[in-house]
Amino acid sequence: MHSQFKAWYPYAGPFDPCPPIRVKFYNTPPQLFIPFQPPGLPQFSPYEALRLGTLWPALYGPYEAKPAEGSDRP
Repeated sequence: MHSQFKAWYPYAGPFDPCPPIRVKFYNTPPQLFIPFQPPGLPQFSPYEALRLGTLWPALYGPYEAKPAEGSDRP
């Protein structure tokens, strides 16, 4: 399973007065990659849907701990 966090490496110019930031992370929720709801998607049970916040496993994006600042991994 792929993480919903992506890494971004900002550009640090040669005359930038701030120390360079190695990596930043941003969140891409699963809804961005499903343009429409196809018929016949698998569904969670009603209890699981209430607990997880969505009826469809394809749209479930768990909340993950924020990566540590300066970490190379999400």
